[in-house]
Amino acid sequence: MKRIGIISDTHGTFDATLRDFLADVDEIWHAGDIGSLELADAIAAFKPLRAVSGNIDGGTTRRVYPDFLAFECERVRVLMTHIGGYPRHYDPRIIGRIQSLRPRLFISGHSHILRVMHDPVYDLLHVNPGAAGQYGFHRVRTAVRLVVDGSDLRDMEVGEWPRRGY
Repeated sequence: MKRIGIISDTHGTFDATLRDFLADVDEIWHAGDIGSLELADAIAAFKPLRAVSGNIDGGTTRRVYPDFLAFECERVRVLMTHIGGYPRHYDPRIIGRIQSLRPRLFISGHSHILRVMHDPVYDLLHVNPGAAGQYGFHRVRTAVRLVVDGSDLRDMEVGEWPRRGY
């Protein structure tokens, strides 16, 4: 069993609010727009990190973190990218990967909109944790925690905090 924290679009922010929310997780999965390699290193020093690069991430971050990441956690196949869309509205670059890899959990970011949906076509759970950072059009910062237990995904929790200035 692993407790997972899922974040995206930190845009350089990893503050006490996020640290408190993620304090009890075993791993953090970041769906891109980290903000800098230094921030990724700070997150990785806090908890083990799996991450993909996003459209705002520079060259050094892109060399360390790929555009797509596929892996197994417990007995759950996971596919993560930054710009992925959502069920019935996937980005064309992700559809082939979903079809070939058949993930049980598909994670993407980019939209700054928290979204959790079951996709009956590909029989997967899609999670976009929204935006955890201070920059963007969102008014509320969000992040997700869940438990991966064997082949089960359970105990999902959403953290929500007002963005500075709102």
